[in-house]
Amino acid sequence: MNPEEVLDLKRKALQVRKDIVEMTYRAQSGHQGGALSWVEIGVLLFFKVMNLRREEPLWEGRDRFVLSKGHACATLYSLWSLLGWIEREDLWRFRRADGILQGHPSRRKTPLAETSTGSLSQGTSVAVGMALGLRMDGRPSRVYALISDAELQEGQTWEAVMLAGNRSLSNLTFVLDYNGLQIEGDVHRINDPTPIERKFRDFKWAVKVVEDGHDLNLLYEAFNWAKGVEDAPQLIIARTVKGKGISFMENRPEWHSKVLTEELYRKAMEELNSTPL
Repeated sequence: MNPEEVLDLKRKALQVRKDIVEMTYRAQSGHQGGALSWVEIGVLLFFKVMNLRREEPLWEGRDRFVLSKGHACATLYSLWSLLGWIEREDLWRFRRADGILQGHPSRRKTPLAETSTGSLSQGTSVAVGMALGLRMDGRPSRVYALISDAELQEGQTWEAVMLAGNRSLSNLTFVLDYNGLQIEGDVHRINDPTPIERKFRDFKWAVKVVEDGHDLNLLYEAFNWAKGVEDAPQLIIARTVKGKGISFMENRPEWHSKVLTEELYRKAMEELNSTPL
């Protein structure tokens, strides 16, 4: 990517972070930490990597995106708004009964969600089914799924991973938002899923590790690598920071879903407004 493209994506990422803070503060609920950790991944996917039509969001030939870690949906909703798929005002009714943007993606409220998610690991199976169906129909579309490290503690994940590997679903890419924390604390202390890379390779996946999951250029290289794999599904392990971009949230498990006070809301927005690009 050229410097102008990177700068534009950084501006979008900063706006998404501001939206996450604004949405969860107004709702007095939500999941800031895990939403903030996949911002760069999401911005890159929706504005650079996936084959989409901004003027036709449900275009039949589109690539599909499954947010398997559905609690981190504030990021997704902000991306939709920046694409013009929903109104900016919809964001401010986040998690409200009179709004379309629920605390986890819901197809009952908006068909922009490829599937309803929330119960961890169900999205992995849905993504595998989508990829298999697209291939059976002879369509060139790809499926991208964002998964969490704590999600690897779920048995259903490994059933989906095994099937995808055995069917050589090269049109399927999982992105692991590897921030190392879940609501109870350290993922590796609670139920260690490592060695992740070796397990996926044993299940016949191609694997690439991105040491800085907030570096747009490194992520872009990984997505281009994934598109070039012709005989296996791909896993991109993106090492990220939970609560990225807000000092008092970074690497703090309590910010999985802590309520923002007015004081902390103002502090977070001040930090974001002074963030260099």
